[in-house]
This record gives sequence, C-alpha cells and structure tokens, in this order.
Amino acid sequence: MDTINWGIIGCGDVTERKSGPAFNKVPHSRLAAVMRRNAAAAEDYARRHKVPKWYADADALIADPDVNAIYIATPPGSHYELALKVAAAGMPCYVEKPMARNAGECARMVEAFEQAKLPLFVAYYRRSHPHFQRVKAIIDSKQLGELRQLNYDFACGSMLSVNALDQWRYNPELAGGGLFWDLGSHALDLFDYWLGPLLDVSGHVINRTGNTAVEELAGMTAHSAAGVAIQCTWNFISSEHLDTVTLRFSGGVLRCSMFGHADLHITDASGEERVESYELPENVQHYLIANIVAALRSDEPALSTGASGLRTNRVIDLVAANRY
Repeated sequence: MDTINWGIIGCGDVTERKSGPAFNKVPHSRLAAVMRRNAAAAEDYARRHKVPKWYADADALIADPDVNAIYIATPPGSHYELALKVAAAGMPCYVEKPMARNAGECARMVEAFEQAKLPLFVAYYRRSHPHFQRVKAIIDSKQLGELRQLNYDFACGSMLSVNALDQWRYNPELAGGGLFWDLGSHALDLFDYWLGPLLDVSGHVINRTGNTAVEELAGMTAHSAAGVAIQCTWNFISSEHLDTVTLRFSGGVLRCSMFGHADLHITDASGEERVESYELPENVQHYLIANIVAALRSDEPALSTGASGLRTNRVIDLVAANRY
C-alpha cells in the first residue's frame, strides 16, 4: 500500500485525542472515514477532525472503496464480530485493547486473519513509547545486571463511586470485565514485551463492595522464561493513588509508572540515582500507528500484533479464573 486510508469504527472518546488525530499526522496515512451508531455524533466528529466521510453503519464503512484499513475503537464486546467482518472484507485491522472479552474470542480473530493472510494489530501503544523501549534495552543489555524481580502496584479510587454503574467499562457483556481488563491489560502486555510470554500465571480477582458486577481487586504472580519473578496488585477501591513499576536487577533498581510521567528512576549498585526524562507524544498512539503504517508498507516488524494481544488476554483469563 502506498497510502493507508483508515476507517474508524466507533469514533468515541478514545479517538478524540489518543488515536484519531495521529492517523493524519503519520506519513503515508490518512483518516478517510469514521463511523458511529449515532449519525449526528459521527457527522460532528468528521466535521471537527476534517474527515471526508462519515457513517452510522459499520458495514457501510467497511464496504467503502476509499478505505483500505480499519481501526476498531468500540468497546471490547463487539471487537470479535467486527474484526471477522474486516478479515472477510480483505483488509488489515487495528483493534483497541483489550483485544476482546476473552482469549477464546482473540484466538478466533487471530485464526481468521491468518487464514485471510492479513495482519492484525492491537492498540497496546506503550510498546512503542521511547521510555518503555529504553527499559527493554536496559533489560536486554544487562546494563544493570540480570533482572531478577518485577513488581507492579496500582491503586486508585475509580470504583468507589456508584456512578460507575452507568459506565460500559463495568459491564462484562461490553467490556469482558472491569478495570483490570481496561487498565490492567496495559501492564500485562508491556511486561510481555519486556520479558516475553508470562509463565505459570496464577491470581485472583475480588469484588468487595458489590457496587458493580466486576472485579475491584486483582493480584497476580508469574515468572518469565529467564527466571524473573513477577508480582502485581491492582486496587480500584483505594483511598490512595499508586502506580509503581519496580524492576530489581543484580546491579541496581529501575522504577517508573505505567500511566504517569515518562520518567525512569535508575539506581545503580552504589546507590546513586539518576532520572531519565522523556516526552510523551500529543496523541499517545502516534508511535504505534507509525509502526503499523511502516509494517503495512514495508517489512518493518510490528510491535503489537494479534498474537501478542492474544497472550495478554490469556493472562487476564488466568488471573480472573476464580470469577467464574
């Protein structure tokens, strides 16, 4: 493909700043059409973002001859059905995270695109951010020695409010689960990028308040093929805010956040700390979209694929197995 002419299915909040504008900023890429079930909202989005076409029907957008790649930005409950339609139409697909509600849906998506000999990408954009790539380089180069342990602790009060009942992220039919699916998946996928597939995953999820039908607390242990011990906790009904990734090496410690500033706090064996600061792009999916466009136009390896997205959903299913 010379130019990737994107069509967005589901031009909601995530596309306003995180992704949508980047499709027109990346070279050899343009946003050709958008779709939303609310026709007025689709037309408004197209007008504000200077998109040539808009639709209120996904099938009509998929059939548009000016579109040659699709970005699915709907809630996870519709990813599977829409992705199969895109595969049947013979186009590459970029799907929001989590890839689907469960690993079974993800596996069938991967199979459909493999059979059609088409690429499938997933919007785990942290893989493309320079500071997280720097962490991977430190791990791989053994600059701080052997990585031995990774801990992640996340806490927020997002689920303390009863208003959560009105949000799709707390509806398992639409989202697969709750914030562990929506936010926790970012961490699980990034750890897969840094360390390779997570092995011997075990965990649990807990609903303490009963305010919603989804998990409020989650815990996980695992390890990597290289023998890195992994332990993570998520608390969505906390009075404090916490977002700390700690990597303990044989010769130092590295700390960063998953959702905060793009700073790396690195302490060497002598105890001296330095901070490496990085800038996040205006549209956080920009770097990953650029990678996808390059992968579609050349032999550049894709950073986030259907195969890696499937692995992340498998980990989610294992951690949340007690929910069922």
